[in-house]
Formats: sequence, structure tokens, C-alpha cells
Amino acid sequence: MNPKKTYMTFTKIGDFFKPLSLLLARLMIAYGFYEPAMNKWSSIENVAQWFGSMGIPFPLLNAYMAATTEIVGVVLLTLGLFTRLISVPLIVVMIVAIVTVHLPHGFSAGDNGFEIPLYYMLFLFVFFTSGAGKFSLDRFIFGEKN
Repeated sequence: MNPKKTYMTFTKIGDFFKPLSLLLARLMIAYGFYEPAMNKWSSIENVAQWFGSMGIPFPLLNAYMAATTEIVGVVLLTLGLFTRLISVPLIVVMIVAIVTVHLPHGFSAGDNGFEIPLYYMLFLFVFFTSGAGKFSLDRFIFGEKN
């Protein structure tokens, strides 16, 4: 069998599953943000105190901004609406989380390292560059082809 033809066949199969992979990735990342967002909202004062203890300026404002960004991100990623747009502030939230919380613990997720936030950032970067995919409101409303 011709290696190029075989590869192109696998490429077509992969292209067929791209919309499903983007949908599943969006739902997985949205689910990952859900619990932290709800935890922040259920105890916003404690989050603000924690932020303050790490030297984050305007801790109450930043607690509200992080919690709001995360919960809005959950909704928009789930719907596939404004996916490219919401990916940017969610990436910023992950950068802040890595720098302020996870970096001193190293890479490993088991040690509360930056592994998981880094993966989230990479997925969010994929959404920023590729969009939400075929199964999204972005496609339905804006006609995004991806």
C-alpha cells in the first residue's frame, strides 16, 4: 500500500472527528473550571483573604474577577459561544494561578504543581486559534468554519 495514500486516509478520518474533539475538549475544560468557580463564589471573602495573603493587589476585586471569569467561561465554553474571546481571560487566570500558586510546587499535578493549569492553558490556546468547532453557537450564529 502507498504510504502517502494511507496517511491521507488517516488525515481524512482525523478531520472527520475534529468537531467532536473540539466539543469534548470544550466540555472537559468547562467542567474543570466549574468546581473552582463555584468554590470561589461560595466563599468569596475567604478567597479574597487568600489572594491578599499571596500579595495579589485588590484581593476582593480580583477574587470577584477570577470567579466571574471562570463561571462565565464555564457557560460560554459549554455553549461554544464567544469561545475565542473567553479563552483569552481564562488563559490569564491560568497564568496568574501558575505564578501565584502552582509554580513553587514544581510541575507535577500530584504535588499541586503547574501541570494541570498548563494543560488548561494549552487547550484554551487551541480554542483561541481553532475556535469552538462545528458543534457550537459560534458556528450557528457567526458561521465560523473550523
